[in-house]
Amino acid sequence: LLKNHINEAAAVVTAAKGGDTTKLKSAQATWTANADSIADFLASANPNWPRQTLADMLHQHLSLTTNEAVARLKKDWADDVKTYDAVHQQAMMMADALSSGIIKQFPDKFGGTPTPKK
Repeated sequence: LLKNHINEAAAVVTAAKGGDTTKLKSAQATWTANADSIADFLASANPNWPRQTLADMLHQHLSLTTNEAVARLKKDWADDVKTYDAVHQQAMMMADALSSGIIKQFPDKFGGTPTPKK
C-alpha cells in the first residue's frame, strides 16, 4: 500500500507537470482509492484508529501534497512555502493521532495500565 502511495504520488506530479487535467484527475482518484485502502488496513490494525478519521486525514494529506507540488511546478514560491508549512503541520497532527492510538492500544508499553480484554 505504501509503495503504491508513492507511485501514485509520482503519477499525480507527472500529470500536474504535463498540465493534463484529465490525467491529473484520474491519478488523484487512484491515489485517493489507495489512501482509502491504507485507512482500511490501519483501522483493522488498531481499534483506536477510526476508519473515517484516518481516511479524512489521508485525504487532507493528498490534497495538501498536490497543492504543494502544483505551487512548486508553477514556481509560486510563496504558495509553495505556505503549503509546505501546512503539509508539515498536518503530518505532525497525523503522527500525534497515530501515536496516540498506539499508546491506547498498548498502554503497558508506555507506562500505563493494560486494559482488561473482554
